[in-house]
Amino acid sequence: MIIELSIKNFAIIDNLKINFTKGFNVLTGETGTGKSIIVESIGMILGQRANRNLVRSGKDKAILEGVFYLENPQKVNMILDRYGIDKDPENYLIITREIFSNGRSVSRVNGRTVTLIMLNDITSNLVDIHGQYEHQSLLQIENHIKLIDTFGDYELKRLLEQVEGKYKELSQEKRKLKDLTLDSIERDREMDLLKYQIEEIENSNLDKLDEEELLSEYNKISNIKEIEMVLGETANIMKDDGYNNYSIVDSINRCISNMNKIKGYGEEFEEYGKTLEYINYELQDLYRNIVNYLEKLDMDNERLMELEERIDTINKLKRKYGNSIDEILQYKDKIKERYNVLLNVEQAIEKINTNISIMEEELSHNCSKLTDLRKKISKSIEKMITQELKDLNMNNVVFKVDFKRLERFTEIGWDKIEFLISTNKGEDLKPLSQIVSGGEMSRIMLAFKRILADYDNIPTLIFDEIDTGISGRTGQVVGEKMKMISKNHQVICISHLPQIAALADTHFLIDKETVDDKTTTIVRKLEDEERIDELSRLLGGVDLTDTTKLHAKEMLEMSKRLNGN
Repeated sequence: MIIELSIKNFAIIDNLKINFTKGFNVLTGETGTGKSIIVESIGMILGQRANRNLVRSGKDKAILEGVFYLENPQKVNMILDRYGIDKDPENYLIITREIFSNGRSVSRVNGRTVTLIMLNDITSNLVDIHGQYEHQSLLQIENHIKLIDTFGDYELKRLLEQVEGKYKELSQEKRKLKDLTLDSIERDREMDLLKYQIEEIENSNLDKLDEEELLSEYNKISNIKEIEMVLGETANIMKDDGYNNYSIVDSINRCISNMNKIKGYGEEFEEYGKTLEYINYELQDLYRNIVNYLEKLDMDNERLMELEERIDTINKLKRKYGNSIDEILQYKDKIKERYNVLLNVEQAIEKINTNISIMEEELSHNCSKLTDLRKKISKSIEKMITQELKDLNMNNVVFKVDFKRLERFTEIGWDKIEFLISTNKGEDLKPLSQIVSGGEMSRIMLAFKRILADYDNIPTLIFDEIDTGISGRTGQVVGEKMKMISKNHQVICISHLPQIAALADTHFLIDKETVDDKTTTIVRKLEDEERIDELSRLLGGVDLTDTTKLHAKEMLEMSKRLNGN
């Protein structure tokens, strides 16, 4: 539930804070005071695309913040955990959006910066906003089946998952079949290419190759002259070649001789001598290894050319088939499999057709069960919607869910579902799209919201002028329906009808004031006398008379009786 909304530098709002309550919250005010802007700001907080044109004129950015209390935090907390966002121990969720005049926006959840996709994921089950034009979604036939499925239980959802999974498998098999049903010329052309690629890779004997060993040998042979020069110079430094009187070995021998002269004066001198002798043996051994390596060293130009050709072949294959020898060999296995399939195409086609038949049979069975479940749900929905609409002064209404079977499978079955309605006695059932009255569409949408409220877990519902096109007794009933929803959900409603405003648990007045030649929106929570004045304005316009005030007072008293206060 939304407990606090803060808006700064947004449209005509300078700085505004609203503390919503449980139950039924109603916002009223004259046209142009910014009522719908408040709803739009909530939409932005929930993850709607930012509109830089709504940043207040002369300001760099708008700041919107919503504080939510999570009565059942489990689902939201799971999403927060997935994104590594800290959870509040008292189950509060704080969402902030900064919208900059250059079009950039920054979103934060509990202080952590998030992307718009993450924000929409987190808020997807927090608030349901119904605007005065949302009934357009009811006119789109593809949404009707989704609404029916919303009322489904675990069995329907399990069937939907099975149908979707099997449909994807079937689609994959059909794509395989399409790939195989090439004409013979195309198939021969593809087989020639695959055969060439397979032979090119196999002839290179990559599976017997140690690439590191190959490169190591190449580096040695290609740099043999430098190796010979460096090793020769090292050997000369280590041992006298007849010209060098200062070789390392000779120097160490002199050191050993010196230690022998004084070893009788202390054990440590004897240890020094032993260490020098050990070093001397190691140097002599290393010297012999270097000399032996130099004697074997030979420039093999033929081997060098062979290695260069081998490395060039490997690099050529890498450019064509993969970034490493493993990837090249994996590619070979893949195209070999494809080649064998094309080689035995008739058997492969027969096998795939068998698989398709089995899958279609399974899919038909599940789609049929899905249709039966949907029809059962639809009968219940027909009764509930009809009753709701009759409560909303559509006394002669007939509402029906029409089923047609598609000639193909889809990932949600084979049903085409459309809502049909007759609003007057004796009229034929017609699609919703043929209903002209905005007031009737608003009532149909409210009826769905009313019965959906018993099935979904969304804690807050917002109605933005859903009462457009209705008045009088119908307005009273619409208000009572929203009041009923507010028993188990927080409801926030923007209304122009006194019948609805009188039923509010909390009534806010949205107004405008001018400061320093700039208009700004203000909000005020109304108490009893102020509510009477506002209801009087809604009843009779600007001039408040004793009659309208008396009528307003009676409406409030009646509302309190309905609430049991």
